[in-house]
Amino acid sequence: MSNSPIGIFDSGVGGTSIWKEIHRLLPNENTIYLADSLNAPYGPKGAEQIKALAKKNTELLLNNNCKLIVVACNTATTNAIDYLRATYSVPFIGIEPAIKPAALQTQTNAIGILATKGTLTSALFSNTAARFAAHIKIVEQVGEGIVELIENGQLHSQAMKTLLLKFLDPMLKEHIDYLVLGCTHYPYLVPLLTELLPSHVKIIDSGAAVARQTKNILSDLRLLNTLNATPQLHFFSNRSTKVLQTLLNSNTCTIAPLKF
Repeated sequence: MSNSPIGIFDSGVGGTSIWKEIHRLLPNENTIYLADSLNAPYGPKGAEQIKALAKKNTELLLNNNCKLIVVACNTATTNAIDYLRATYSVPFIGIEPAIKPAALQTQTNAIGILATKGTLTSALFSNTAARFAAHIKIVEQVGEGIVELIENGQLHSQAMKTLLLKFLDPMLKEHIDYLVLGCTHYPYLVPLLTELLPSHVKIIDSGAAVARQTKNILSDLRLLNTLNATPQLHFFSNRSTKVLQTLLNSNTCTIAPLKF
């Protein structure tokens, strides 16, 4: 099992931001990534539909002998991770907005959370916020339209810049000094956000923490791949693979369409 792949799925291409952190920390690991772009975004969907999509993705990865599954989607994590853990014996790692480090480090006692509706309205998000940020102001913003623009190859478009300015304005009026990215698509916005935000506002996401947790779990279970062979890095999308190819920009990755 130690040579089996790590499975990763997301509602599209955004979870590749998580994959990059995992691959950076665990370069020997084989990986299989599923981009469920046909059903993106998950954010506006109901909990039962999100569970059904998460189940479909999980079973495809398990059929490919994955030893651990990373739910590289905040919305799928907040709505389906408990169900997945109760249903399957493989270890799961989920994604939560990095509320805790932002809440601990804020100097203005105000942080912004940019996330999907599915994440912001979930019980897991509410519990996390209550646990770590009850003493500060959280300015929530649903990033409606961001995922669609990224999935359609418009990451650097004027439409994206206009949308972000609209979302950032109410946060800045509340004097936030941390912006928490609550969707795995959003780290690809960091260059643009850095351009649009005042220099004192720090941007934070969960990617590095997820990679560390992945390594810790594999180590604890003695499932780390100890072979020095070139890893197999497979990416599949049930829509066009063009955006995946642009974001990965790597000759070492195998990218292919797949119906699922």
